Amino acid sequence: MSILNSINTNPGATIALEALNNTTSELNSVQKQVSTGYSVADATDNGAAYAVAQSVRSDVSALTTSNQVMGGVQGLLSTTLSGLNNISNTLSSMRDVLVNLASSSTQGSTRTQYEAQYNSLLSNVQNYIQDAGYNGMTLIGNVSGSDGTFQSVSVVRNELGATYGIATFSGSALYASLAFTSTQLASSTAVAALITSTGTFMNQLNSVGTELNTYGAATDFLNNQISYNSDKIDALNNGLGSLVDANMAQESALLQSLQVQQQLATQSLTIAEQAPSILLKLFTG
Repeated sequence: MSILNSINTNPGATIALEALNNTTSELNSVQKQVSTGYSVADATDNGAAYAVAQSVRSDVSALTTSNQVMGGVQGLLSTTLSGLNNISNTLSSMRDVLVNLASSSTQGSTRTQYEAQYNSLLSNVQNYIQDAGYNGMTLIGNVSGSDGTFQSVSVVRNELGATYGIATFSGSALYASLAFTSTQLASSTAVAALITSTGTFMNQLNSVGTELNTYGAATDFLNNQISYNSDKIDALNNGLGSLVDANMAQESALLQSLQVQQQLATQSLTIAEQAPSILLKLFTG
């Protein structure tokens, strides 16, 4: 096979230039991966993979936001449970007072003192209802002077916009049911009827226990949902990493190899470009 010696064409330089261009293109791609940390940094790298990655990133962002929203509702539930727990403890003390008032032997100034004690405890219940607000909202405070707007809550629990509802409990109705008249408290027979298993006071005491269970379950639900969302975020990020993250050790080694190849291709092109000038020596003495 003969090699053409010509000043018009230089196949050696052409081959060397093509090799240099190919090496430079690969080197630019590897340098991009090393600098960004991604094998798919944008749609020009791999359009399909990048589209999937963007969708996953959106899911992660939405789940993170959902957890933040539920975190705020956790604060509302915690405040509500604190108020109900104090109400429940106070109702226990009020029941003790009513037991004393249910006795016909409790008369005179002693009875008056117990009646005053009951009303004082009732004022505490009102305060707990009024103060059970969080960030401008309350689930139980619908009496005059309450801290926050009385309303139910529908909180987004995942990236798809599904919601979890939390209902209200009327603190006003509770307070009104416990505000017995002086006539009622003055009668041992009337008081005794209030604390029977189906009496008005016991019904309210039981209702508070029911709401403690309800809001406690809601708190557990949100805690579990937040934990699940966090686990899902980790899983999505791991999958995203497998899809678009660059293998830095591999790319680093490839980068060094391509840099050497680029240097060799540059030297080869330089040598090939000198071939026509060598022909001139054939015509010089």
